[in-house]
Amino acid sequence: MATPKFKNLQGSTFHQELKRRVNNYFIENKKNSTGNFSLYFKAVFFFLIYVAGYVHLVFFTPPTWWAILECLIMGGLTAAIGFNVMHDGSHGSFSNSKFFNKVATFSINMLGASGIMWNNKHNIIHHTYTNIDGIDDDIEIKPLLRMCPTQKKYAIHRFQHIYVWVLYTLLLIVWLFVSDYTKYFRQKVGSVPIKKMSAFDHFAFWAAKLGYAFMMIALPIYMVGFLSWLVGFLVLTLFAGFVLSIVFQLAHTVEETAFPVPAADTKIIENEWAIHQIQTTANFATKNRLISWLVGGLNFQIEHHLFPKISHIHYPEISKIIKKTCDEFNVKYIEYKKMRHAILSHSSYLRKMGRAD
Repeated sequence: MATPKFKNLQGSTFHQELKRRVNNYFIENKKNSTGNFSLYFKAVFFFLIYVAGYVHLVFFTPPTWWAILECLIMGGLTAAIGFNVMHDGSHGSFSNSKFFNKVATFSINMLGASGIMWNNKHNIIHHTYTNIDGIDDDIEIKPLLRMCPTQKKYAIHRFQHIYVWVLYTLLLIVWLFVSDYTKYFRQKVGSVPIKKMSAFDHFAFWAAKLGYAFMMIALPIYMVGFLSWLVGFLVLTLFAGFVLSIVFQLAHTVEETAFPVPAADTKIIENEWAIHQIQTTANFATKNRLISWLVGGLNFQIEHHLFPKISHIHYPEISKIIKKTCDEFNVKYIEYKKMRHAILSHSSYLRKMGRAD
């Protein structure tokens, strides 16, 4: 499928006004738009607990109940490091230093995934063509799930709102052992070719995969035995997959978000890019400081999609500016006050997709 284009709405100043107001916020408050000490402290804190948990599990073999608890914590930290460190780093917003942004980005390699594949899938494709069927790989879970009206419906989809929660636990396992390799060997994300990989890119890909296989599979099996490793590995990866899936899906696949279809002949989306991002994205639980802290501000998904190069630590403040601007320009700002409300809306949306033509 050819990548679509966004329509330049003649006379529209919405995006320009958004950028002007947000830029003025940082100028007037003399703030840097990247991370600060609180973000760096959180990054170090998460990594230290993750490493401590790994060392204790592999080299000191705690009692079963304690080991399972530590595996759950490490699964949560896998998601938290991805949300807070890798994600900001990959967008260049973790630090004003290119070096530290690279370090933050490649934390995903330490967790077994490929930073190169993530950049192509997320930064280039998802952030440009959000919720566009055939392009956005985040809604391509066919044939197991029907995520938008233009996808083919199968009989099994009638029950997708029930079995989806089990599928979500598999996200990290599929990501690590299937999706990355599929993208690497096909040199495509879905139907979109990825940019040519350098020699370093190839090295980084295989270093991540082999390093993860040794540290998370071979060495633990040698130290604690196959069965103990298998139980711990599944607890860690299934919990991490569930958390990652929930946060990703609540941002775009709920009842109020749109799934625009490009014009058949021109491949043009009938909206400018900024309005497209707002219509295809939703916020949730933005008043809950603990959730915001743990998910790296990804509950402020509208702010992130409009200004991905701004660190998530600034989202609560710039969200006020964006809400006000949307109201003035009569652009609907989608937000769920509670996380449970967004989860219910996601479930209801999947139920609708499984039953409606």
